[in-house]
Amino acid sequence: MQRIDYQFSTVWRLDAPLQAVWTVIHDSARWPEWWKNVERVAQLEAGDADGVGAVQRYTWKGLLPYRLVFDMRITRIEPLVALDGDASGDLEGSGHWRFSTDEAAHTVVRYDWRVRTNRAWMNALAPVLRPFFQWNHDVVMREGGLALARRLDARLIEIDRG
Repeated sequence: MQRIDYQFSTVWRLDAPLQAVWTVIHDSARWPEWWKNVERVAQLEAGDADGVGAVQRYTWKGLLPYRLVFDMRITRIEPLVALDGDASGDLEGSGHWRFSTDEAAHTVVRYDWRVRTNRAWMNALAPVLRPFFQWNHDVVMREGGLALARRLDARLIEIDRG
């Protein structure tokens, strides 16, 4: 089976403190409480004292009629700076969160998602459906940025595809 590679980048700029944004993103077990596209997060392994090596299973649903289920192993945690993980399951690859502030003291969150699909139907239909998969990802990330702002009672200033 030929697997298809995807590279997605999203940048959220929020009028919220960096610490608050980091805390909510870092606590992914609670994402289903505020991010409607995250249907379920299940802890599979705890990882070390800092959380590195932890494995969680995520079930995601966008607007298109399919769900993606994958495990994410945390490979790096640098508080207020970076959170990285490796995915396996319906998607295989890596995700990288980066946190910073801009000149106006807004929090900037960048997510880079580099994955390959492991579902045969997605790979077979990718030549036609790839733009729809990109659109679906963008919808999920747009909702995530808006939901994060609501969760923090903050203003989402900008969403960009990086």
